[in-house]
Amino acid sequence: MPFGFAFSPPSTTLGQRLSAVCLVLCAWLWSLSAHAADILLVAAEDSASVQSFTRALSQLRPADNVRFQPLSSLPSPTRLDSATRLVLLDLPSFEWRLQDSAGPPTLVLRISRLQARQHLSVTLPARLTLLWSDPSPIRQLRLIQALMPQVRKIGVLYDDHSEFLLSELQLAALSLNLEIVAEPWINTNDSRPLQTLLNNSDVLLGLDDPDLYNPKTAKNLLLSSYSRQVPLVGPNASFVRAGSLVSSYSDQNDWLNVLDTLLDMPTANWPRSHYPAHFKVLSNPQVARSLGIEPIDEAELATRLAEGENRP
Repeated sequence: MPFGFAFSPPSTTLGQRLSAVCLVLCAWLWSLSAHAADILLVAAEDSASVQSFTRALSQLRPADNVRFQPLSSLPSPTRLDSATRLVLLDLPSFEWRLQDSAGPPTLVLRISRLQARQHLSVTLPARLTLLWSDPSPIRQLRLIQALMPQVRKIGVLYDDHSEFLLSELQLAALSLNLEIVAEPWINTNDSRPLQTLLNNSDVLLGLDDPDLYNPKTAKNLLLSSYSRQVPLVGPNASFVRAGSLVSSYSDQNDWLNVLDTLLDMPTANWPRSHYPAHFKVLSNPQVARSLGIEPIDEAELATRLAEGENRP
């Protein structure tokens, strides 16, 4: 009696397996493309730094479509695909986005508090997130405490443009048992407000106000604080290089990490405004020595500040 095997040729089985693999592969590739985000970086002008930033973000997010377009090539914001995620790199692109209250979800990179106030009405349009270039006020105050725990009175110069920043700073100081001593400096050619403040403060904390802290005022600010042995902290890394004591700041890698974190989130969960969680500390060793401050371990100090912020 002959054997009654049901037998499929090997070629048929192999073909079926290859078909199944192709189906799975196609499904996987479709899934990747379906979940890939379209991330559009915008600035008024193309430049080597913009292209470098775009490449770095592309390498950080290989599954997404990261691209750059100059502002002149774009239609109005409402004509862009609503699924696009915009990253604005300068003020002209921010002004363009403000043309329409509607538009794609947008991250405004490295905008200062003063710039935002000058360009915005009372309310921030929907689907915009402002990523502040200013150092976080409470981070700057905690930086002061870490280096100079004996300090209590924090001197702050302000003008008509930056006066609104005092309320947030005062709240931050209150939480750290510090006192803000504020002095208006409307005419920077008049040194009396600066001298008054230095007489009544332990430390001078610079606000990110270019009317007050700029190349023209730097010499007076730095020499006056140095002669009174009152450290100037901030307002940014450039001023530290010029002669202030120390500041927190965020560089390109920090901003890329900030963007990477936010782009992983649903756009509905993006905050309305945000100080960068990634940062570094820069100090001026010569100034520290002249003030009798021990050498500053910038990396260790930044780590300590970040750990303090991450605690509940």
